[in-house]
This record gives sequence, C-alpha cells and structure tokens, in this order.
Amino acid sequence: MTVTANFQTRSARRRRSFGYALASLPCFALVFVGAYWARFEGQLSIEHVRTILLTLPWFVIVKFTVFSRLKVYQGWSRYVTFYDLIRLAQAAVGSSLLLVMFHYCWFPALLIPNSVLLMDCLGTIALFSGLRSIGRYVQEWKLSRAAGRGRSRAFIVGANDSGENLLRAIRRNPKLSYQIVGFVSEDLHLLPSHIGGVPVVGTIERLDRLARHHRVEELLIAADECSGQQVRRIVRLAESVGVAVRVLPSYEQILHERVDFRPRTVSITDLLKRDPIKLDMRGLHQWIDGKVVLVTGSAGSIGSEICRQLRQFEPQRLVFVDRNENGQFYLQQELAAAGQLDVQFEIADAGDLNRMRALFQQHDPDIVFHAAAYKHVPLMEANPREAVQNIVAVTKNVADLSDEFGVDSFVMISTDKAVNPTSVMGACKRVAEIYVQALSSSTRCRFVTVRFGNVLDSAGSVVPIFREQIASGGPVTVTHSDMQRYFMMIPEASQLVIQAGALGGGGEIFVLDMGEPVRIIELAKDMIRLSGLEVGRDIEIEFTGLRPGEKLFEELHNCGEAHLPTVHPKILVADSSRQNVDGVRRAVQRLRRVADLSEDALLAELQRIVPQYRRSCQVSVDTADKVA
Repeated sequence: MTVTANFQTRSARRRRSFGYALASLPCFALVFVGAYWARFEGQLSIEHVRTILLTLPWFVIVKFTVFSRLKVYQGWSRYVTFYDLIRLAQAAVGSSLLLVMFHYCWFPALLIPNSVLLMDCLGTIALFSGLRSIGRYVQEWKLSRAAGRGRSRAFIVGANDSGENLLRAIRRNPKLSYQIVGFVSEDLHLLPSHIGGVPVVGTIERLDRLARHHRVEELLIAADECSGQQVRRIVRLAESVGVAVRVLPSYEQILHERVDFRPRTVSITDLLKRDPIKLDMRGLHQWIDGKVVLVTGSAGSIGSEICRQLRQFEPQRLVFVDRNENGQFYLQQELAAAGQLDVQFEIADAGDLNRMRALFQQHDPDIVFHAAAYKHVPLMEANPREAVQNIVAVTKNVADLSDEFGVDSFVMISTDKAVNPTSVMGACKRVAEIYVQALSSSTRCRFVTVRFGNVLDSAGSVVPIFREQIASGGPVTVTHSDMQRYFMMIPEASQLVIQAGALGGGGEIFVLDMGEPVRIIELAKDMIRLSGLEVGRDIEIEFTGLRPGEKLFEELHNCGEAHLPTVHPKILVADSSRQNVDGVRRAVQRLRRVADLSEDALLAELQRIVPQYRRSCQVSVDTADKVA
C-alpha cells in the first residue's frame, strides 16, 4: 500500500469516527431527558425543565469527553464484539460517576434525583449497545437471507463451542455456501435448545428422520471435534441416508495454522485419528535449543516430519542427510518458505563411512536422529544382503561415528517388525536395536531406540496404494481378510520420537502406544466408501495371499520382554536385557562378512544373533492354525 493510500485510509477512518461522535451528541441529550421523563412519569414541572436545561450541556460534554478518551468511537463498525460493549459500558459508568461528583460538588442546589442519574447511565448503555449491534445484526441478516438462496442445507455436528465457532465462521464467509438449519450432537443432556438462533434438533442416532424432516444435504464437522471412531460412525450413518459429510478447520487451526477454510471431504486420517499428543515443550526446548541436530533419512516420511517438528525448538543448526535428491529438494523448498533457520541439506549415502565421517567433522552434531532404512518387507526378503547393508551396517556406521565424535544423544527409529521377526527386514532391525543398546554401556552418548508400527499414508504404504487402485477402477488388493496392522499418524509418531529421545538416559528401547490394531480389509472398505463408491458394485476387493516375510498380526512384545510405563502416557519402555558390546560387535562384523558369501549363511547368522527370528516359511503352518 502506498503512502497516499495509507493517508487516505487514515483520513477516512477519522472522518467516520468524527461522524459517529457528532451523532452521539443528540443521543446523550435524548437519554438524559428520557431519564427525567421516565422518573416523573411524564409530569415535568417548570423546575424540572430548568434543571434539565442547566445541566444538559454538562452531561453531553462530560459523556462526549469520556467516550472520546476511551476511544469508543474508533471501534464503531459492524464488527462489534463483546469487548467493544464492555468498553462502552466502562465509558458510560465512568462518565456517570464524574457527573455524580460534579453534581454534589458544584451543583448541589439543582437536586437531580439519584434515580435519574442511574437511569441515565443504564439508558446510555442500552441505547449505544443497541446502535452498536444493529450494524452487525443487519449484516448477518443479509448473509442469512443470501444463505437461503441456492445454498446447501446443513447440520453442524457438535452443540458446543466448536460448533458455535463454526456457525459464526460460516455466517461471516459468503463463499461458504451453507444454510445451517440445526445442530446435532452425541448427547442432548445439559445442552442448550438453540445456539446463535439455530436449534439443536437432536442426536446423531436420529439422523435418518432429522435429515428427511429438515431436507438436509450435508453434515459439517469441525476438524479435531470427533474421534476417529466417532467420525467413522457418523460417516456410515450419513451414507445410509444419502447425506454428504464435510470437514472444516477447527477454531484452533484457524488461529494457529495456515489452513484453507474451504470444506473438504472426510479423509482416511479423520477415521483413524487419535487423541492429540501433549509434549513436554519446556523439556524439549532445553534439550534441543542451541544444539546442532543431524537427521539421517531426512527425505523419508518419518525423517522429513522429524525435520519439520524440530524447527519449533530453535536448534542452532539442522543438518539433513539423505541420498534422495528429489526428496531433499522438496523439503528444502518447503522449509525455505517457512522462515529463517540454519538448515544444511547434505546429499549423502549414510552407508558411506568416509562421507559420513566428513559430515560429522564439518557439523559436529550434538543430537542425531537415525531414520535412514529400507522398509518394504517383500523386497528385503528377495535382497537380504542389501537389507543387512542398509539397516545393520548403516546403523553401525552412524552409531559408531556418534560415539567417536562425542554426540550427546543418538535416537534410532525402529519398527514393530523387529518383535519376534519373521522377515529379513524385521530381523535386521532387531540386530540394529541390539547393537545400539549394547553400545550405550560403553560410551557417554545416550543411545536410545524408538519402536513403533506403520505410519498412515507414508510413501509406498497401503493407503496410497489403495488410493491409486481405487482411482484406476480397482480391484483393491488385500493380502488376507484377517490381516491387522497398527497405525499412527506421521506427525504423531515424529513428535513422540523426539519426546522419547529427550526422556532417554541411555540404552532404552522405547515403544510408542499405537492404540488398537486396524483390520486392513476395513481400511480398504472405508477408503472405497469415502471415494463415493460401493464395495462389490463399483470396486472389487481381491485377496492375494501373504507375501514373503509378512505376518497376519504385528506383535508388541519380544519373548521375555515386558513394557513399563514412563513419565509420558504414550511412551513405554521395553524391559529387555543388554548384551555385551564386544560380543555384539563381533556378531555384526561376522554378519557383514557372510552377507557377501551366500544367502543361506546370511540367514543362518541372522537367526543366531536373533533367536526369535523365524523365516516366513517356518511360521506359515502356525499362522494357518492361528487363523483357523
């Protein structure tokens, strides 16, 4: 905006405020005369008229001065709020107190009744509050009339603060083409009958009858208003009566995040979302603030989200290491747009010991998050040597360098597939866990491992695969009708990884609370329904059978392992015995040697290091018995 435009804007505001001030003068006079009239029921004597004429100028001048000093006129617009009305009341009461003082100190002979002074104060508040509110009322009346023409009739889910905030946002935004005809709620006990003039019509269970009666086309939910289980139930009820469900940002998201306020369809994350994570923000700031933090696997789903989450704790420098240049490029573009921070993007293979040593020498990190690893079980079954190299050898390299360069904290990302593993990938992750845990006993660096299940919608995972299959017309392929997996949101898992890193004293294997397992067949059906299609009619589901290394059910505990609580309710610690670091080093070196000899020797060595490891062919009979 130019200087001229700024000047014109300020001039227009001053003219508008001056106009409001002038218009208030006859209002002050009217209220004072009206107070006298009401007090004496219209029977005004000559003495009353004389008193009014003598004191009226003082009343008007004092009120005008106080209202001007408290800047009541500057806030005069249709955007009146409760705080504007409070300020108006303060001005009215303040001016009345001054008038009382003037009356008793300078004009005691006029004998103005106290009741007149009180009615004048209350009348001023009532008149000016009404005048202030009428602009907003007219504006909202116009919007509500416009909303009734060619707009979708909708219910809001939640007769509470979130629902009321959503109603106000919709009324003020003409681009949101909704006419809100009612609120529905989980429970009608202790709820108001109306919110903002809109009735609370009933419970969600009565949606069938309510939707028909009110001719509702859509159901609106504020994001974070309902749990995943509630959203799933609402979607199924709405689907049964032909009502679309839309999600809008919550009031907190609008305040604190850059979000698009346009409504969106329900996503799979809405159905699976869990309670928000509460972090020890002060403790995390103390741990990370002013430190150099290095993240391997920074272009991956978890690694990149850890990078995003770390920014809020004000590290001195962030060093992101990955060999995926495209992933690094996109993350660099994203973080560059987000604000100023010392971030170094290094294109490097974490398995290249010399390159990683050079990076440690250059950046001298205080904290290391090791997220680099392969994750696809069937591919690692076919390429066990690469699994050993990428998971075991790379972890050993980065952990050894952390020890060598005096890193304060090392956090390794693991997986629930390391629990009683049936795959090469899971067994390699378990070897990496054993090595990191053993190394903690011989160094001042705090080595910890964080173990959790699948993250929702990560690259190459089941959700994007299902999405592509649905978009292409199907079929959607599921390995087995009884297959279950634990799922977490990517931000949730990343936040808890960082929190666990701060909790660790060294040698712990932390296990994240992953909630209840999800049946993959139900996940597939939900995604088909959310696409507006019908299972069996529009999209078929095919069962392809378990792939090499896969389990039907992921497990949470290794044999002989217990999970103990920590200070954070979402983080547990595995009570597992630590092995001798020298013996583990020799075992890992032997594994790397035999990996170059033969696949059978590699698998045998894996089984020797991880006795719980049973190849998928060994557990096929047990799995069949379990399902039966």
